[in-house]
Amino acid sequence: MGKKRSANAGGGLSPAQQAAKFLGVSVLAGAVLAGIALPAAGALGLAAKGSVEGFDEIPADLKTPPLSQRTTILDNQGGKIATVYSRDRTVVPLDKISPYMQKALVAIEDSRFYEHGAVDAKGILRAINANARDGGVSQGASTLTQQYVKNVFIEQAGDDPTKVAQATQQTIGRKVRELKYAIQVEEELGKKKILANYLNITYFGEQAYGVEAAAQRYFSKPAKDLNLQESALLAGIVQSPSRYDPVNDEAEAKKRRNVVLQRMAEVHDISQAEADKAKESPLGLEVSKPQNGCITSVKGAAFFCDYVKKVFLTDPVFGKTKEDRAKVWNRGGLTVKTTLDPVAQDSVQASIKENVYKSDSVATAVTLVEPGTGKILGMGQSKPYGYAKNETEYNYSVNAAYGGSNYGFPTGSTFKPFLAAAALEQGTPVTQEYPAPYDMPYPTVQSCSGKPWVNSRSNPAMVENENESEVGPYRLKEAMEKSINTYFVQMLADTGMCPVVQMTDKLGVVQGNGTKVDEVPSSMTLGSTGLSPLTIASAYAAFANEGTYCTPVAIESITETGTGKALEVPKTQCSRAMSTETADKINTLLSGVTDSGTGKQAGLQDRANAGKTGTTDARKNAWFVGYTPNLAGAVWVGSPTQKVEMENITIGGRYHDKVFGADTPGPIWRSAMTGALANKPAPGFTLVSIPDLDKDKDKDKDKGHDDGKPGDGKPGDGGDNGGNNGNNGGNNGGNDPLGGLIGGWDR
Repeated sequence: MGKKRSANAGGGLSPAQQAAKFLGVSVLAGAVLAGIALPAAGALGLAAKGSVEGFDEIPADLKTPPLSQRTTILDNQGGKIATVYSRDRTVVPLDKISPYMQKALVAIEDSRFYEHGAVDAKGILRAINANARDGGVSQGASTLTQQYVKNVFIEQAGDDPTKVAQATQQTIGRKVRELKYAIQVEEELGKKKILANYLNITYFGEQAYGVEAAAQRYFSKPAKDLNLQESALLAGIVQSPSRYDPVNDEAEAKKRRNVVLQRMAEVHDISQAEADKAKESPLGLEVSKPQNGCITSVKGAAFFCDYVKKVFLTDPVFGKTKEDRAKVWNRGGLTVKTTLDPVAQDSVQASIKENVYKSDSVATAVTLVEPGTGKILGMGQSKPYGYAKNETEYNYSVNAAYGGSNYGFPTGSTFKPFLAAAALEQGTPVTQEYPAPYDMPYPTVQSCSGKPWVNSRSNPAMVENENESEVGPYRLKEAMEKSINTYFVQMLADTGMCPVVQMTDKLGVVQGNGTKVDEVPSSMTLGSTGLSPLTIASAYAAFANEGTYCTPVAIESITETGTGKALEVPKTQCSRAMSTETADKINTLLSGVTDSGTGKQAGLQDRANAGKTGTTDARKNAWFVGYTPNLAGAVWVGSPTQKVEMENITIGGRYHDKVFGADTPGPIWRSAMTGALANKPAPGFTLVSIPDLDKDKDKDKDKGHDDGKPGDGKPGDGGDNGGNNGNNGGNNGGNDPLGGLIGGWDR
């Protein structure tokens, strides 16, 4: 730090000489040390550390931490989502602070600021006389520089109450340290910089740290525009922010303001006439309420904002340890530009509002992800962020590590494309046919361990299709369109579970608690495992991206507000999950779902799209997950506590005798995607020709077949109704903060 000597900074004395002079005056007086009023020195145990020798042992460098400031979170177009801070502070230079404010602060806190050095001997003597006259502690003599040093100690303490107490305790040792650092600051900074630093660090009440935040809080204007009476009010608050708080006690605040105005007249900063006129004016408050935290986010983006915060606190790119990352976040002073697309987010919120009410017994969560980049463009849910009725702090779109469910939500038949992709990668033809009866026992299936999963002989777990009319044989295209459960169970028997595990690993598919998908037939076919909307949307985005999976990202850039310095941010990691040929086949199969299959109600009319429906047993969860070549989205509808069966239910003002993936999540997806993609390019998929060998079959064309009835008859595998034998459901809820999100799939 360059040294700038201010006029009379130390009266021509060395630091040790200044200390000796000061300490001598203080001890002889027996009442004041380091510029504040104290009881008799003996009562505090003045010892060797009060000597010049002890003074010289104190480290010479005052370690000034970067001031904690507000962080602004922006969408990808630069629009403000929210402001978050540990301290609501915006640092400004002295030329951005009203001259009235500068004069008012000096007049009331240290009128001889420009005449003395780090210590004001005259001020000390004045305080001694006043305290002796009053018979107690009525006046102090800390200089503005000493007050600044004290504020630095408090800033260093952060939010630790023990450290704050240590930084403010009335002890000889602390005041001696404060004195030495005050001398250093005077030597190195000079008066103007000290004043600027003080105005930026000190607390003005109402959660406002620094004069810029205070000007915005009390008058809704920048500090440079403060007039005389406004400046006097703010300067008066500093001595006791709670006592002189103008929001809570206008009369006391006005009295204090007028004291400041009179003092400004006495030191000739203003005339007596100006002071008298200003005293007659009202306070003129125009209070802006503190807007802190993700709960204040615009566009319903509170949960996305919270996700961004948790990414910052979790990702090692922002610090080696949790404590390091928290320190950077709490210090603030950052501008965080996120991936959130305001158009997509508006569309997400509109689609939610139109289809699910926050007061409904069930909820919905919607997440949109860009294929090829992993960018999260939209995220919302029907239960708002908060702590009142019909509000929640849990983000239904993400995993537990980022504020979501411990387990995610069972996905039903939306899992089937992962099995199909694994089978196709193993060489299964796209025209593969299976008998697919209406119901059947789960067959023996090979696992990654080499030990096959074997059904119970005495009481075998059964799987069945949605309707008794659904009897095979079926080929893959029709089985996917109609979501034939027994077809995919037979496909799993041929493929084995290990290729499916490998496929889901490549697609980033993990349970809500971050663990791998259970290696049991119900999880590998019919979606008995709980996933989050973000996880499954990102996985489906790989189909749209020709088989390449990209990890989801929420942050585009971070810069330091004052310096513009860019911080490193997490980047998406893209890797091939399947061949382009397999992705093309999946895209063709799932295009059939939205064109003429179970997802027809959700299909987009103006562009290529593909997707899959899913409904779990007892209809506790319903899904639609779909995509275009340039956007993927997942919609979940269900009970966060997994206690509501969606039959004979009203959702969003519409009655449903039974909820399917197509008729409730489907329209939400269609509406959200339509708005998000408005005026965007409409590329197509590379589709493959799949011979329709069964086109003359006269089969039931009912499309409401998007749910599985898992139940392996093995502890830990039972479905909601467990087929005929799954009786293990509903026992996992005790460890889930949302009340048991796996429902019938016991952990």
